Amino acid sequence: MAEYTFQEFQVEYPSDNACLAKVMEILHGGDETHCPVCNRRTQFHPMHARRAYACQECGHHIYPCAGTIFHKSSTKLTVWFFAMYLMTSTRHGVAAKEIERQTGVTYKCAWRICHELRKLMASADHRGPLGGDGKHVEIDETLLGGRIKGQGRGRHSDKKIIVFGMVERDGKIRSGMIPDQTASTIEPIILEHVAKGTTISTDMHGAYTNLSDRYEHGAVDHKSDEWVRGIHHTNTIEGHWSHFKRAIKGTHIHISKKHAWKYVCEFNYRRNYRSSHWAMFNLLIEAFSLPRLAEP
Repeated sequence: MAEYTFQEFQVEYPSDNACLAKVMEILHGGDETHCPVCNRRTQFHPMHARRAYACQECGHHIYPCAGTIFHKSSTKLTVWFFAMYLMTSTRHGVAAKEIERQTGVTYKCAWRICHELRKLMASADHRGPLGGDGKHVEIDETLLGGRIKGQGRGRHSDKKIIVFGMVERDGKIRSGMIPDQTASTIEPIILEHVAKGTTISTDMHGAYTNLSDRYEHGAVDHKSDEWVRGIHHTNTIEGHWSHFKRAIKGTHIHISKKHAWKYVCEFNYRRNYRSSHWAMFNLLIEAFSLPRLAEP
């Protein structure tokens, strides 16, 4: 695993100016760039009183943070970058309360930082198709949510959060919230994200019955205590669900239905780039240039 130590982080981002320079590099190519006003490629110099760079020829200002997660934020960039480091340094996530304790900001500020970084992870995550010839993808869905007053732990409560996921063996994962577990909802998602000719493993859920026309499909019957049938099982994706739920319970205690998609995206991103802490952190930095995700 390509490690990225805290000492290396401190050397690279010791101050707000260093963080701003990185944002300038990602969005505008560095402090030597083309000026849209005087139409020259010239040097831009950092300004002391604001988060901006000024053209040395005409004085035009560039605000690197405009349109990014730092837009209109008075919080120091070093706090944002440190929060990014913490959130990419752990397998189980970081609670906003921990960000509050370690940085000294208010809980409201720490909460906003965490959620903006989760949305940034969603933007930065893998976008290509899963599977293909010779590849194997496991597909499963899970429910989040505890016991509801007056009910048991049934799978069909309207208040539970349904999360659907697809993971390529020795590859990437893609998961997200869905409104229901019907074939009309699940099949189009699979057809969009899993390449034709892929070998697919599922359980016996009725939403997967029509996949054999496009894929090499096999299923295991969990109700009969069957967990493996030849090459087919869903142990990989179920292992991810298990880790995700333990992390939510141990780190965050509870997540709301409104914000659950951000936590799902966070754990997708963390799993997809778990082999390199350096890549996980730096892909998040490079995502400053991507469009910001809005709340669904």
